[in-house]
Amino acid sequence: MPRSHRWLHLLALAAYVLLAVLFSWPLVLHLGTHLTGPPSGDTGVYVWNQWIFRYELIDHRRVPYFTDRIFALTAPANLSFHNYTTFQNLVALPLASMIGVVATFNVVYLLMNVLTAQATFLLARHVTGRVPESWLAGALFAWSPILVARATGHFSLVAAAPLALFLLVLLKSDGHERFRDAVALGATVWLAASTDVYYAVYCLLIGAMFLVARTVSIERSPRCGRTTAIRWGLDVLILCVAGFVVAIITSGGWNLTVMGRRLTIHSLYTPMMVLTIVALVRVAWGLRASLAPSGEMWQFARFAAAGGVVALILLSPVLYAAAVRIGNVGLAQPATYWRSSPSGIDALAFILPNPSHPLAPDAIKDWLTSLDYAESVVSLPLVALAALLIAWRCGWSPSRWWLGLTIFFGLLSLGPFIHVGGINSQIPGPWAVLRYVSIIGLARTPGRFAVVMMLGVAILFASALAALGTRFPARRRLIVGTSALLLLGELLPVPRPLYSAAIPHFYSRVGAAPRDVRLLELPFGVRSGASNAGDFTARSQFFQTLHQKALVGGYLSRVAPRRVQQFRRDEMLNALLILSEGGRLPANLKSHLIDVGPAFVRRSKLGFVVIDRERSSAALQEFALKAFQLEYVDGEGDLQLYRPRLGTTSDTRAGLP
Repeated sequence: MPRSHRWLHLLALAAYVLLAVLFSWPLVLHLGTHLTGPPSGDTGVYVWNQWIFRYELIDHRRVPYFTDRIFALTAPANLSFHNYTTFQNLVALPLASMIGVVATFNVVYLLMNVLTAQATFLLARHVTGRVPESWLAGALFAWSPILVARATGHFSLVAAAPLALFLLVLLKSDGHERFRDAVALGATVWLAASTDVYYAVYCLLIGAMFLVARTVSIERSPRCGRTTAIRWGLDVLILCVAGFVVAIITSGGWNLTVMGRRLTIHSLYTPMMVLTIVALVRVAWGLRASLAPSGEMWQFARFAAAGGVVALILLSPVLYAAAVRIGNVGLAQPATYWRSSPSGIDALAFILPNPSHPLAPDAIKDWLTSLDYAESVVSLPLVALAALLIAWRCGWSPSRWWLGLTIFFGLLSLGPFIHVGGINSQIPGPWAVLRYVSIIGLARTPGRFAVVMMLGVAILFASALAALGTRFPARRRLIVGTSALLLLGELLPVPRPLYSAAIPHFYSRVGAAPRDVRLLELPFGVRSGASNAGDFTARSQFFQTLHQKALVGGYLSRVAPRRVQQFRRDEMLNALLILSEGGRLPANLKSHLIDVGPAFVRRSKLGFVVIDRERSSAALQEFALKAFQLEYVDGEGDLQLYRPRLGTTSDTRAGLP
């Protein structure tokens, strides 16, 4: 790389560091005491990820994909299917011992912002050859509303640099396919899988699209009498189905009897699916596809296979853990249902103003919060859309590759059925089909596809600005400068809401006890991203970063159903799950469990119980106090610390008063 280019890259990097501090304000003033998301949510688990990775790998020199610190009364937890953020954990390793768990997490978060911006800058510079325009593309993507919203909980998605790097390697290797390019491609896939498994899936989809773009040429098919007649027939069929849909909407549907069978026609799912399929056939009928020479296809296939081997080698530790899990419990995945699987982004969210902006109306924030704020924000920057429109009107033609990539992932993010303003249009999108494809279906939350769409928007934005600069060279500085001021002003997400990372003082007493003492937090539960038995909060694992004692419950992205069944088979743990869910126990069962409570305490090495008085029912509190013969030790706010009055040998050694 020429020396001048290195200085440009360093200057761009330094500017992103300043922007990261400004756009996260006032986080830099509270690095060790606050977080951008509540510890009781997913944020608590992401902080725990960094701690448990170091705890297992450095403190105890074990493979960090297994731990006995959660689900303590069953087999060690396997973290291979958990959203473990391995790359961020590796970055955090040298920092935690110097600045603490919370400060390390915040520094890594800011670093991920900067890396995402810098990777996008490199990609945009490769595409456009322009530095200022590319820098703005990096800022647009790294601090886009969709990634800023993820900083309230989904921190793995903030680290989106692998997507830009994967595309950069793919584009640079096009036409060369050298071995070193395959190694780089495999390394970026490892990086993507080590930040968020969704990003690895996205890389596979991008690679598949790139292969199609290289090997398939699509042109308009020539007109002839036969094809014209078929087109007319399809047009008539579209009008008929559309009329049928309108009739259902206006009449509310019908109840019919056909040949003695009662038919009910009220739902639009099937008619809209038929209408969509016919419309797609109509569009495809006017096109003709041709394949590139087979030699090019095989050359790219060999290149992709070499990259895949490199990725598999780098991913071997987590693949080993995954193989152990599959061997023990099988490949248990949530069922995908046609109508009730997770929905995508509401189409209205694409055109809403930036909800993180200090001037954003509360009504926008409230509506997005009602849908699940972190999963519902997109907000395409209006400055970028205006630049695209102006450049297009001035004669700029966007790249078919970048336009197709952006539109395709935008359609995927709409989910299996398109929603507009909270109303299900029942129009199926491409995700309605792709969610059933092996591996791709692992990305079970379709709204996150919008991250790739936003990256495409950033690159198109840089290309549009570059085209305008070429069209009006004397005004290039004015165009770029004005765009920069407007864009950064529109993206501004400060002041960021911060959440206290304080841990109740009494957990220090828990931490002083011997290592084999276990902690039960009530309400108790086994929680995953798709289900929840009992009522467990991620805050408990966040607190564990201080006391380090094994928890009876736990929370992971994916929990095997067999583990929940193990808890259900234990009569005491099942009772705690029922009471934590707000249920009640039969009187005879309750009496029996109170009698065997001391035996459970000894068997489970239960040293402490923490009761959240606000979240625990009176029935749960009463049962725990009697069954475990608890005595009060300390408390803070709604949290109270108890220990079994019987005491275990471990409790005696703990030396608690």
